[in-house]
Amino acid sequence: MENENKLKGTVIVTGSSKGIGKAIAEKFAADNCTVLLCSRNETHLSKTAAEIQQQFPGAIIKSFPADLSDKNQVSAFGNWCLQQGIPEVLVNNAGHYLPGQIFDEPEGNLESMMNTNFYSAYYLTRMLLPAMILNGKGHIFNVCSVAALGAYEGGGSYSISKFALNGFSKNLRYELKQTGLKVTTVFPGAVKTDSWGDFDNSQNRIMEATDIATLVIAATKLSAQAVVEEIVIRPQLGDL
Repeated sequence: MENENKLKGTVIVTGSSKGIGKAIAEKFAADNCTVLLCSRNETHLSKTAAEIQQQFPGAIIKSFPADLSDKNQVSAFGNWCLQQGIPEVLVNNAGHYLPGQIFDEPEGNLESMMNTNFYSAYYLTRMLLPAMILNGKGHIFNVCSVAALGAYEGGGSYSISKFALNGFSKNLRYELKQTGLKVTTVFPGAVKTDSWGDFDNSQNRIMEATDIATLVIAATKLSAQAVVEEIVIRPQLGDL
C-alpha cells in the first residue's frame, strides 16, 4: 500500500552535486518529486542531475548552476525556483569548510564561510517564504553541523558560520509556527564527503551521506501537527 504521506511536490536542494546534498536529492527523487538542484560547479551539477534522472525516471530533475555565496546569484536561483512551482521542501545545504583558528586563520575565512554557509540560506529562504506561507504548508531544512553546538579544534570561522545558521533556524522555527510551515535544523557529525579527502573509512569510523538523507526524508513523513525541530547525528564511536 502506498504511503499516504509520500511526497510528490517540488523540492529544492542546494549544494546538491555531491555528498549530503546529492544523497538528499536522491531520496526525494525516489519519492517521484520534482527536485531542483543547485551547486556552483556546472559540470558536476549536470552529471549529478543526469545520474539521478536515470536512476529515478518517475521524478523530474532540474538544475541551476549558481554560486550561492553571491547574493545576486541567490536571487537568480530563487526566481528560477519560483518559476518551477511553489516549493514544498527547501533544503539549505550549500556550504564549505576551511579549517583554522580564529587568531591565525587566513584573512577572509570568516567572510567566505559566512557568505556560503549562512547568507545563502538566509537570502534564499526569504525569497521563497512568501509563496510557501501563502501555500500554507512546507518544510525547511537547514543543514548545520555539530560544529554549531560547540567549539572544537580547528573549527574557527566555520564553527561561527554554523552557529549563525543555527540561530537563523531557531528564529525561523519560532516565527513560522502559525503558518503551517515546519523548520528542522540538522546537525551531522563526521560524514564521508569530499571535505574528508582520501580519509580511509574502511573501518566505518565516520557516517555515510545516506544516513543524513534517510533522517531528512523521514522527518517529512509526519502528520501536519508534528515537527522534528532538530536532528543530531554522530558516528557510533563519537566525534573525531
